[in-house]
Amino acid sequence: MFKPLRHPRLWAALWALAVLAVIVVCLVPPPPLPPLPENSDKLEHFAAYFLLAAGAVQLFRRGRVLLAVGVALVAMGVCIEFAQGALTETRSADPLDALANTVGVSVGLMTAFTPLRDLLLRLQPRR
Repeated sequence: MFKPLRHPRLWAALWALAVLAVIVVCLVPPPPLPPLPENSDKLEHFAAYFLLAAGAVQLFRRGRVLLAVGVALVAMGVCIEFAQGALTETRSADPLDALANTVGVSVGLMTAFTPLRDLLLRLQPRR
């Protein structure tokens, strides 16, 4: 399931904390910000989900497990949008946010087909 990392549970815990951070940030009231251009938050959605998916590529072996993680991240993004519309008064559901999340996951998973796929393994000290 995991790549042969020196501390796979530690890396998995850090990745899980990042997933939790995205969930929390998406459901708490947004901080007061100056007016931003319309739909500029889509880049933030893309970046967050890209980083989660690219992080999963670093942790998990290619194949069914990585595909399942990708599907779970897309489902998480869609569910968060529903939760924003149903459970919060300061957020609203936006299908374009879910689309930006999905594109971010897709592009992040594509790093599995690049030399970056084993970056974390290469950064480990040799045994």
